[in-house]
Amino acid sequence: MREGGQKGHARGCGAISAPSLRQHPRHPTPPARSSAPALSGSLGIEAQELTTVIGQLAQQLEADDDDSRAKALAELEAALLADEGNKAAIPAKADATCWVIEHLRGQGAYRQQQAKGLTTLATADNNRADALETSLVLVLTRLQPKSIRFSFPNHELTSRKSQAVEIDDEEALDPQWLAVTTTTKPDKAAIKEAIKAGQQITGAQLLTRRTWRIT
Repeated sequence: MREGGQKGHARGCGAISAPSLRQHPRHPTPPARSSAPALSGSLGIEAQELTTVIGQLAQQLEADDDDSRAKALAELEAALLADEGNKAAIPAKADATCWVIEHLRGQGAYRQQQAKGLTTLATADNNRADALETSLVLVLTRLQPKSIRFSFPNHELTSRKSQAVEIDDEEALDPQWLAVTTTTKPDKAAIKEAIKAGQQITGAQLLTRRTWRIT
């Protein structure tokens, strides 16, 4: 990612109707929302305006229904193709779109990292709570071995009896006590080689795709 790619944030996220990316008089850009890094640092005002509009259109692509997504995609394509005769306009719009894409990917990675950290903290909290509960029960049942319920000023500690099978040595079990589970999945590597060799396979086809990467 280029330097500055994660410095900024696409501004404005309200719904808009067919915004235009045509060149227009400069005006103050709305303040950025705080979440992950913002886009403004190394972009000029005109580029910031382009990324703002493209970011708003990109948000509409997340609509729940197919019709809304199709409409948003058509609006985005129309906006990118506006001023098609202007040789400088298309590269500028494409570059602004790349800035938004880089920002969204960076923000996604940032949020994923935050979520991973929160998951780790949540696991630690639950483990500590379980250990503390086990210790409390151990102490109380030592004091009152026959009790199955404990009452406190603001809480109650209750219990219920259940049964569960614990396997000590699975290999020592007789086959009659083993459940057989069979799963199948397509062998894509073998199918690919067979199709490349000219074999027709019903239910499968070999697709050629081109992947793109922004640098």
